[in-house]
Amino acid sequence: MNTPWCKTNVSGSDYDARLSQLERAGHDMHGEANFVASFDIHSVLDAGCGTGRVAIELARRGFEVEGVDRDPSMLNAAREKAPEIQWHLADLATFLIPATHGGREARGFDVIVMAGNVMIFLDAGTEAAVLVNMARHLHTEGLLIAGFQLQTGGIQLASYDRLASQAGLELIERWSTWDRQPWHPSSQYAVSVHRRSDS
Repeated sequence: MNTPWCKTNVSGSDYDARLSQLERAGHDMHGEANFVASFDIHSVLDAGCGTGRVAIELARRGFEVEGVDRDPSMLNAAREKAPEIQWHLADLATFLIPATHGGREARGFDVIVMAGNVMIFLDAGTEAAVLVNMARHLHTEGLLIAGFQLQTGGIQLASYDRLASQAGLELIERWSTWDRQPWHPSSQYAVSVHRRSDS
């Protein structure tokens, strides 16, 4: 793999060590889970789940959760911590979680969350395919929640919203942080909530 994420050369154990250090320093490690849990939902797919921080916390709170990531080292760390969760090693642009065993129809989730800057670590040019694949794994009226930094060279919100709209996703909320600080055009981070609409 030669993706923007792989160029960071971060292993699952290294990533978890960094998170543990942040937690010991007093950082709230569950802002994304708090945000997702605020909606009236049951099932969640953590797309680009990494070592499972968000998925594991949501499962602990009683949500039905699965995770998908293309980095084996990250998924191995997630599996070690929570073997009871379904973890899928796959590309976000092409994965299929079937609705029935061996079926070709995608399983629908109430929410798909892409935390941790997933959108800016995708292979360049795959953003549209990823959003289409997210939409097909959502129930009608299901929510795609994505948070990512707005930086030079990364996907910009105008492009993200256009690709989301083409995938049948409608913007319903946008914040500058996971704890719902108001969005402003000068914000350096965006948390966007899009809803799948089949109309």
